[in-house]
Amino acid sequence: MAGKAGKKKSKSKTERPPAIDKLLKPAIGVVLAFLGYYFMKGLDTEIPRIDVNDELALREVFFGEGQGQTYAVLCNTPPKEGSTTKPLPISSVFQDAMDELSSSKGSNNNSIVNFVLMDCTHTLPTSGKTIAQKFSLNLNQRPTIFISSPKLDSGVPKQIPSKHLKTGHMLAKVIRQMVLPHTQKIESTKDLKNKCLNASYCAVLLKGGTPQRFMKDAISNLLQKYGDTDNEKKRVVFASVDSSVLYMMGLEEHIPEFVKDTHRFVVFKKVSGGIKEKDSRLITSMASLDDSTKLSHNSMEDLIKSVMSGKNANIKKLSSLPQVKTRTKKLEEQERAKRQRKANASQKKEQASSSTTGAHSGENDGSKDGRRAERERRREEHRKNNPNYREKTPEEIAEIERKRRQRMAEESEKWNIGAEDAPPEGEPIDEDGYDDLDGGDDYGDEEDNDEEDDEEVMDLD
Repeated sequence: MAGKAGKKKSKSKTERPPAIDKLLKPAIGVVLAFLGYYFMKGLDTEIPRIDVNDELALREVFFGEGQGQTYAVLCNTPPKEGSTTKPLPISSVFQDAMDELSSSKGSNNNSIVNFVLMDCTHTLPTSGKTIAQKFSLNLNQRPTIFISSPKLDSGVPKQIPSKHLKTGHMLAKVIRQMVLPHTQKIESTKDLKNKCLNASYCAVLLKGGTPQRFMKDAISNLLQKYGDTDNEKKRVVFASVDSSVLYMMGLEEHIPEFVKDTHRFVVFKKVSGGIKEKDSRLITSMASLDDSTKLSHNSMEDLIKSVMSGKNANIKKLSSLPQVKTRTKKLEEQERAKRQRKANASQKKEQASSSTTGAHSGENDGSKDGRRAERERRREEHRKNNPNYREKTPEEIAEIERKRRQRMAEESEKWNIGAEDAPPEGEPIDEDGYDDLDGGDDYGDEEDNDEEDDEEVMDLD
């Protein structure tokens, strides 16, 4: 029996696999199920096409008029009416990105972005240009996809570069970055002006090192609360600067000094101007958390609220826009010198204010208080030396002032030439009537004397 069992086991090991025709039917069933799934999914997510003859629809897509929604547009030219040409297939990258964003958690196809098709070769009747020419779209780049949203900084449709069109996930990722609020990374002065200072409000985290997890969560919560709004005047742009590498010239001396692995938080509020050609010079103001305030979600939110409400007493208007430089020891030394000069100035101001409230030493040091003290000292000395001295009444002071003014008027009359003293019009002033102010001879006599001196010199020779 044991031998028979061993024979059966060896027989099972050498058993042949089933024929392929037996596995063919299950494989076909699986393939058909997948095809049916994607077919039904495609029916549910049919991509609408924008009617290029509808002016209101075009203005909604390109200029955000109406509901101001965000659109991801695929340039797709339909076949002409009566033509037997098959329509162009929909880009799989475009389709996959739409499926990913429509099924993502906490978002849907309508709230994040609307995926639509459009004939970009259509000629606009108002300008005589095609849609591609009007908005500078490169149709040679396939697929031709652009984003149009009022949330874009440029305010005009922006074409997606080809490097982001390799997969649907890459396209969905770049759409999220362009449309959804996120923290801007500042690496140059141009980035600071375009991404931050030109906004109504901008909150900047100056990182002293790698941010902790709680700091990232705090910025993310503030970004969702104050950054995700369609009202530009109330929207807060959030940005970050790596302070361990970069230096904010024109700002560092107004905020706590840089310490490694310590973060600082600043809120900018635009005063006036902008970065466009027609705008005036951009002017901004700032407020920051001081050294005594611990950086947390609540402290950062309180600072944002106080700046937006205008109740922050420490907000300071900047004379010039900050500039982003590479952090060097020379710039840090200049900053310390500015802080020292500022501290010395405030100390002198405090001493001056204390001297005005307290008694002066009495020495005339050239200051206003010193001169006042000197006058008081002389006045007291005069009163002591003249025991019969008495204070003049207001009437006596007014009489003295009247006489002084009368004497001044009489003296000015002596120097003024009246109409009766002037010679007739057109006649020169008589030389006989000319009196030298210095009591000396006239200019003619001086010239004659010079000639006589010359003659004497000649006789000596």
